[in-house]
Amino acid sequence: MSESLLTSRWTLAIDPALRDGRIVESASEPASPPRLVEVPTGIEPALAAALARGGIARLYSHQAEAFREAATGNVILTTPTASGKSLAFNLPVLDAIARDEKTRALYLYPTKALAQDQARSLARLGAPNLRPAIYDGDTPRDERPAIRRSSNLVLTNPDMLHVGIMPHHRGWGDFFANLDWVVVDEAHTYRGVFGSHVANVLRRLRRLARAYGREPRFVMASATIANPGELAERLTGAPARLIAEDGAPSAGREIRLWNPPLVNPAIGARRSALAEAADLMADLVSHEVRTICFLKSRKGIELIRKFAADRLTERGRPDLADRIAPYRAGYTPAQRREIEAKLVSGELLGVASTDALELGIDIGGLDAAICVTFPGTVAGLKQMWGRAGRREKGLAVYVAGPDGLDQYFCRHPDEFLERPVEAAILDHLSPEIRDQHLVAAAYELPLTPEDEEFFGDGLEEAGQALVRRGELRRAGKGLVPRRAGFAASDVSLRSSSVGDVAVVDGDSGEVIGTVEIGRAFTTVHPGAVYMHLGSSWEVEQLDLNQGQAIVRRFDDEWYTRPKVETEIFIDKVLETKESRGVKLSFGRISVTDQTMAYQRILNADGEAFDLVDLDLPEQEFQTRGLWYEVPEGFLAGMPLNAMLGALHATEHGQIAVLPLIAMCDRWDIGGLSTNLHVQTGGPTIFIYDGHPGGIGLTKRAFDLFPRLVGDALRLIRECPCDSGCPSCVQSPKCGNLNEPLFKAGAIALLEAMDSAGPG
Repeated sequence: MSESLLTSRWTLAIDPALRDGRIVESASEPASPPRLVEVPTGIEPALAAALARGGIARLYSHQAEAFREAATGNVILTTPTASGKSLAFNLPVLDAIARDEKTRALYLYPTKALAQDQARSLARLGAPNLRPAIYDGDTPRDERPAIRRSSNLVLTNPDMLHVGIMPHHRGWGDFFANLDWVVVDEAHTYRGVFGSHVANVLRRLRRLARAYGREPRFVMASATIANPGELAERLTGAPARLIAEDGAPSAGREIRLWNPPLVNPAIGARRSALAEAADLMADLVSHEVRTICFLKSRKGIELIRKFAADRLTERGRPDLADRIAPYRAGYTPAQRREIEAKLVSGELLGVASTDALELGIDIGGLDAAICVTFPGTVAGLKQMWGRAGRREKGLAVYVAGPDGLDQYFCRHPDEFLERPVEAAILDHLSPEIRDQHLVAAAYELPLTPEDEEFFGDGLEEAGQALVRRGELRRAGKGLVPRRAGFAASDVSLRSSSVGDVAVVDGDSGEVIGTVEIGRAFTTVHPGAVYMHLGSSWEVEQLDLNQGQAIVRRFDDEWYTRPKVETEIFIDKVLETKESRGVKLSFGRISVTDQTMAYQRILNADGEAFDLVDLDLPEQEFQTRGLWYEVPEGFLAGMPLNAMLGALHATEHGQIAVLPLIAMCDRWDIGGLSTNLHVQTGGPTIFIYDGHPGGIGLTKRAFDLFPRLVGDALRLIRECPCDSGCPSCVQSPKCGNLNEPLFKAGAIALLEAMDSAGPG
């Protein structure tokens, strides 16, 4: 489709005159030409010939730079979607293999689908001496010995490396003895809990490789983030050269910010973002604009696909309804490959997807990309938008939800469009995470004081603590696991909690899902309505001793929300400073949660109609967070309930905007506000990492506290509601059921802080 024809079809589909003010901002990203250079003369001639056969006569400038820099050290490449990063990290590896077929390389991808996609690309390239193979949980067992023996490029994921390769390294002796290259693709996905685990996995990998006499070079590729060099070093424990100048061409992109209309201005209620996205998708598909629609919720993408198909059928186009598909985790590999193939061929005109298609799987050229609600990071949003306009000018749409951050962006579209990407945060030294990997590493090789180079300061003290807990024992000059079996099997890279609760269908006995044990009391408590793959289940029984929750099918039109009481004890102050007129601290804290009751809430209008008491034990975990002591003058004249509401609303507002500072979701953050804390002696607000041990999210907020204050003030002050709504001070995860909240008091408190000066 020509650009002019495509653009005219967009205009028909999203004509602002027909949208009643829904489009709050329009912008354009200009096209840019490529910066091409000659293929370096140092590339092995047989590989250069393979490139030529594949139609690659010249390279983008960043691809050639990556080849040069990888010759002498680690590299991290950070350029936009569809800029040829795969060829950039493939070149130095394939060149080394072309020169010596004994060279071994390990490619790590966050998903199996990405590994499959890269394997297909490598096969098409036809590089000399190359014997690639995928080694993951889907690899047939009878094929695995041959892969270990003969493959010189193994594609896998961190989970398989952690549990299926390193604990069995003796069977991989030849591979490790020749391991010269490690490629880490989509490095920006390794953040938070997952990234903190993967950083420990990569340190274990370096340790094992050294034991076999190798020091592999790391070549990493990432979407654009604020701290790529820092992320590379935190992931691997070694510095890396940054390559950020993009030499690839850009076709340009039209951008639209879309806000669903208000349906009840008094309470700030807007039309469903899902319904808006479905209408928009149906309009685009009806004009044959190839469209992808992103949403984080699995159930949500199923609904968007259904609603869009219904709209097309109502318009007399059931043929187009059949050309829209959903795509998410939980489908079989065969189902996912079929959808990907239909997208590439053009058989599908539209797909509604979770972030499973955000990453670099080659699904061909799409014309439009819709992101429904803010995905948590600007970097993630740009990845999603980058799916459109790879070859021709694309359309990118952001459909806002009712959440405070979405509405903040709609009120400040210029700031949103110009906002820099965030920093990826991880903490490999988080005790709860590192300790699990120290036990896993001790199984692979006895743990010694020299391993501090890989695992960081305090290794000896951590090892002794694990001995006292019965996890490790001394054997010769090192420490080894006390228990039989390899410890890695007990460590999930996707969670900081140890262990899961199985969710079991009480009628069939089938396990339908799992819940982290740390979230069990709020997610699968007795009486809870548990949502899974679009179906509702009611929890009959929670048995932590058996590690299971028994559920039954549930058809009533309501859902549940837990009421949680939280207490915080300050264990150790690590930093303190004066900032914005308050005493601001950062340190280690203990958080005690107790799920006291749950609300039943009608699906139709979100109104709570019942509160049911629970009798569950307390849960305690240690984490890190910031807290600040509010001077009495900032709350002068407020009665007690107003003061509590002001503190509570301020806490919610700051948590809502924290994703503007760190690469996180508000669900990764916890908070508590009180008019009198036993240790500080006065009004105090706590904001903490919601994962045991902490992962560095609130440390960044501590460092940038003035910005946290200013962003929260703007969020709350500019919301047009009267007394607080989901777009400003109400939180969907509030353990106290959003009571009490005092919007005007929060504005007064934040204004006092904002005017108190720098710091």
